[in-house]
Amino acid sequence: MSEVQQGILAPIPALARHLFFSTRPDADPGPRLAELAERVDGDSVVLGVGESLVRALGRSVTGLTAFSEHATAGVDVPSTPMALWCWLRGDDRGELLHRGREVASYVAPDLRLALSIDAFRYKSGLDLTGYEDGTENPTGDEALAAAIVSGQGPGLDGGSLVAVQQWTHDLDRFQRMLPTEQDNTFGRRRLDNVELDDAPASAHVKRTAQESFEPEAFVLRRSMPWSEGEKSGLVFVAFGRSTTAFEAQLRRMVGLEDGITDGLFRFTRPVTGGYFWCPPMREDRVDLSALGL
Repeated sequence: MSEVQQGILAPIPALARHLFFSTRPDADPGPRLAELAERVDGDSVVLGVGESLVRALGRSVTGLTAFSEHATAGVDVPSTPMALWCWLRGDDRGELLHRGREVASYVAPDLRLALSIDAFRYKSGLDLTGYEDGTENPTGDEALAAAIVSGQGPGLDGGSLVAVQQWTHDLDRFQRMLPTEQDNTFGRRRLDNVELDDAPASAHVKRTAQESFEPEAFVLRRSMPWSEGEKSGLVFVAFGRSTTAFEAQLRRMVGLEDGITDGLFRFTRPVTGGYFWCPPMREDRVDLSALGL
C-alpha cells in the first residue's frame, strides 16, 4: 500500500532512535508540524501524532485516545502522553543522531524534545533476555489487516495507531532464575523458541495469545532493545488499526480479567506509555489533511 508509512511494515532496522516531543505553552504547532510532514519519508522516519497535539489543532482522529494507566497488585503501568513521536530507523548511530537534530530543528520552538531513546537489533531480533520478540507477528495481508486503517476515507486510510512503551529490565534478577523459570515466564523454550504446552497461566504467550481474544487481538510489533549506562530493556512498539487489540492484551497482562498477572512483571516494568496516530502518505509526504494541514 503506497499510502502507508513504509517503515511500519518494514523489518526492524539495525539501529533506531525514538524521539518524543511535548508542546510548549502558547505554541502554534500547526506550521511546524506541516513543515516536518514535508520532510518525513515515512520510511527512514516514521511520524506519529499524539492526542494533545491533535486537540491543539482543533481536530480529532478516530480511535486515538489517552493511554490507559493501570495499577494492580504489584504492577504499575504508567501513562506518559506526548505530543509527537518520531521513530528514526537506520544502521549508523551518528547518522541517526544528526537526523534527529534535524527533526528537532523543524518543529522548534513550538515543540521541544522531551525524551530520546536509542534502540538496536539484538542478534536476529531477540529481547535482551535472549528470547525471540514478536514470534507470532502477522505478515503480508494479515499484517495490513492488523495494523493499517481502511474504510475510513481519505486522510485516514493507510494510517495506523501505535502503542509505544519503554520497559526497563532487571537482567540480574532474570539471570538468577532457573532456566525452567525463565522459559515458564515467557512460555517458550529459549533454546528453540518452541511454545511450552504445559506453561503456567502467567506465561507471557498465554497472557497475550492474539487468537485467544474475542475478537482476535492482532497487532504488528516492531519492538527493539535499548541500553543506556547500567539500565536496559525494551522499547515496545505495536501498530494496530485501532488501539483495541493492544488494550485487550494489556488488560489481561495486568490481571484485570482473572487476577493473574503476566510473568514478565517478575523482572521488567514499563516506565512510559503513549498512543500516537501515524498518518498515511500522499504524493511522497505525510498526509495531514485530517488535521487540516
